[in-house]
Amino acid sequence: MSEQLFDQGGRRKYLTARERRAFLKAAEDSPEQVRTLCHVLAFTGCRISEALALTADRVDFESGQIIFESLKKRRKGVYRGVPVPSSLLDMLDDVHDLRSLKQIQHSVHLAHIWTMSRPTAWRAIKTVMGSAGIEAGPQASPKGLRHGFGVFAVSAGVPLNMIQKWLGHAQISTTAIYANAQGPEERNLAERMWGSS
Repeated sequence: MSEQLFDQGGRRKYLTARERRAFLKAAEDSPEQVRTLCHVLAFTGCRISEALALTADRVDFESGQIIFESLKKRRKGVYRGVPVPSSLLDMLDDVHDLRSLKQIQHSVHLAHIWTMSRPTAWRAIKTVMGSAGIEAGPQASPKGLRHGFGVFAVSAGVPLNMIQKWLGHAQISTTAIYANAQGPEERNLAERMWGSS
C-alpha cells in the first residue's frame, strides 16, 4: 500500500515549513543530545532508528554528507549519503566531538552518536514539538519530520530522483507522494510554476 500525506481522517502527516522552523527553534532550548538529533532528523529526513544507528565514521566532513544505513532494506549494508549544511556538521562536531573520535578510533567500529533508546528519542522529539506549539496529530512525530523533509525538498525544486535517493526509497512512486502537498506548500509549487512562465 502506498504512503499518503494525509491519514484516514484527512489530517496532515507532514510538518509545514512554518512548523519545521518552529521545531528547529524549540530544539535550540533542548539538551545538546536532543538538539543535535532534532537537527539531523529535520535536515536529512532519516528515520529515527537510522539516526540512532549513526556512528561518527558515517559523518563525512569532507563530502558534507551523513551516511545512513537504510534499515528498511531486505539486507544489511545498504547505505545512502544525504548532503547537510556545514552548520549541522559543525554542531555535531561541537557537541559530540566527532573529529576527535574519528582520529582516536580511526580503524575500529565507533559507538553510536546518540545512546538513547528509540522510545526515549521518540518522546524527546514529541516534547520539542510540543514546545514548538505543533498541535497533536500525525504530523507531530518523527515521521512527520521525514514527510516534511520530502515536501520541503519538492517545494525547493529538488528532483524526485534525488529525494528518492536521500530518503532511501526503493520506488520512485513512494517518493512521488511528496508532490501531492496541499495548503501553503501546494501554493509554493504553483508560484514557482507561475514565475517560470
